[in-house]
Amino acid sequence: MQTITISVKDDEIKDKILWFLKHLESEGVEILSEEDIEDIKLLAATRGEKSIPFSEYLDNEN
Repeated sequence: MQTITISVKDDEIKDKILWFLKHLESEGVEILSEEDIEDIKLLAATRGEKSIPFSEYLDNEN
């Protein structure tokens, strides 16, 4: 999987980009916020562990 980060200053352009990307969701494109990406990184870091206490996950969420 490839991850691409796009910074857009103009809300109108951002809306156009999101409109276009949403049309590609059926082809496997997934749209995530930056916050979602950070959560996924934290979860991926725990893959080698059998389990992680929920309280520890919440501590690392910020």
